[in-house]
Amino acid sequence: MIRPELRVYLLLEDLQRQFAAYMGTPSRARGYPPFEGQHSLIVEVAPGLAIERVTDLALRAVPAVEPGILFVERQFGVLEVHAADPDDVRRAGEAILEGLGASAADQLRPQVLFHDVIEDVTDQHAVIINRTRQASMLMPGTTLLVYEMTPALFATVAANAAEKVAPDVTLVDVSMIGAAGRVYMSGSTPDILRARDEITRVLQEVEGREH
Repeated sequence: MIRPELRVYLLLEDLQRQFAAYMGTPSRARGYPPFEGQHSLIVEVAPGLAIERVTDLALRAVPAVEPGILFVERQFGVLEVHAADPDDVRRAGEAILEGLGASAADQLRPQVLFHDVIEDVTDQHAVIINRTRQASMLMPGTTLLVYEMTPALFATVAANAAEKVAPDVTLVDVSMIGAAGRVYMSGSTPDILRARDEITRVLQEVEGREH
């Protein structure tokens, strides 16, 4: 039997309002939608179908957790589970790690690919971004943060962490599946700079192996 590779293992404590709402949209939560204040675990493994074993390990060990996302793409599989009790989420994660014979530190460390802050967004720029957004609308005249990293799932911890320190920002879009993760946020320039710096800090503190 091929031993699955643990690529991402993320515990997200205290889901923020906008991020929880985004995770509950039909394009994300194909299972049970999470709510603000709940706690989440997101795991990615390779090969993709190995995520079915990961799901079995989590739900069999802790039936109280609810699966929100179960996604099998070409190379990787993604599972998100959540619960009101953080201990339930942690125990589900421990069951996954034990079943895989892995530790959280076996995950890949995130790599920052790009980030930028664009002040006073023009009308036409806002319109074209809003056509493809998955969360709230970008308003002309606000400041826009774009942030890209890999593996893609780190966009989730980035978005949730940024909203914690800058709750007045608007979560415009989060891309969490694919070759790279992307976060779009808008708001006042001071809030956006605070959000950017928090994302950088959180990603730098993740323990794991190099790509």
